[in-house]
Amino acid sequence: MARRERVMRMSVEQPLWRALTAYRVLTMLYAIGLFATAYEEFVRPWLAVAYYAVLAVWTLATLPRVASAARCTKRFLAVDLTIALTGILLTPVADAHQRVMDGGPTMPSIWTAGSVLAFAIKGGWRWAALASTLVAVANLVERGTPARDTVHNVILVWVASIAIGYVVEVARASERTLARALEIEAATRERERLARDIHDSVLQVLAMVQRRGAVIGGEAAELGRMAGEQEVALRTLVSGGLVPVSRVSEDAAEGAVVRAVEEPEADGRDGPVDLRSLLAPYAGARVNLAEPGAPVLLAPAAAREVAAAVGAALDNVRRHAGEDARAWILVEDEPDEVIVTVRDDGPGIPEGRLAEAEGEGRLGVALSIRGRLRDLGGTAELISVPGQGTEVELRAPKTRTASKPSKAPKETGSARGKAADHE
Repeated sequence: MARRERVMRMSVEQPLWRALTAYRVLTMLYAIGLFATAYEEFVRPWLAVAYYAVLAVWTLATLPRVASAARCTKRFLAVDLTIALTGILLTPVADAHQRVMDGGPTMPSIWTAGSVLAFAIKGGWRWAALASTLVAVANLVERGTPARDTVHNVILVWVASIAIGYVVEVARASERTLARALEIEAATRERERLARDIHDSVLQVLAMVQRRGAVIGGEAAELGRMAGEQEVALRTLVSGGLVPVSRVSEDAAEGAVVRAVEEPEADGRDGPVDLRSLLAPYAGARVNLAEPGAPVLLAPAAAREVAAAVGAALDNVRRHAGEDARAWILVEDEPDEVIVTVRDDGPGIPEGRLAEAEGEGRLGVALSIRGRLRDLGGTAELISVPGQGTEVELRAPKTRTASKPSKAPKETGSARGKAADHE
């Protein structure tokens, strides 16, 4: 089944655009209401009526323009601010002189702040500073003198718009950082998936060819040597990163965009899978399988990953403990999770060996076991005591949860470690 690309669009500022849309409508109604209550005091009410008609039509017709940053263009912002400034400068012409000198509201009133806020959301604090400065100049010209209330209102709009513009810039920077983090996480998960597949297939075959070639000798030995060289090169590539992290996040107008590749999920119509049927092929003369009498149900993808992790653990037993080593698989069906324990009677793992192997590119435990369970939202715990065998405990939740880090390997002489001895 082909993988699909999931596109996530993140925008912290989008709610601001929706709020601005509502603000423009409400403040337009408020400005018209102020004019209606003081209609008789206007010396040229027809001029005010004409302006408010233009203001109402413009506000309602341009609602889609302030729905997102992409539609709110520079030309629209310029025209919008021009309408606000025109209303401020026409106030002394349409209204009574005494009302203007007493600090009466301008014709657009607080609708003007919506134009300034659009500049702030679109372009940040610098655009907000420019727009609010133009509004301040228009207010001073309208009043004629820098009265106290006028200066107070100008400073309030100036500070508020710049603050909002700065917050928007910080929010956009945070979006880009989050998009980059999600992008890196998606690339890392894809790299680990590919590394697991390579470890479970190609690397195993190359290692087998190398061993068999050394035993057979002759031309086969040369073939084995070449296979060994390719195995080392491939392990180095796996440990260094198979998938380079590229810049796939975009700074779109509606917010940051992250494209992540999702693994195909099994068709849910087939229902859960009995884990016992996937583990049964591992049972043999030297591998004992103990399982419940009832089906152990897991989602198809989860069941396959758990079975693959068990296979990786058994492969480690054969490689490091020898063909004669015995292994035991215990399956426990808990209400919320399935626990599979794989233990052997081998010599155990020397202290520090896992970290050394991971540094050499041998990622069987790190990726094929722990990586699989981590992607399922579960854990993989390894307990090994030199001379007393190794135990791997896999815990897979029945309900998919967020991935969490696997526990660090324990190499202690605990009671559970001692239980890994012969039965």
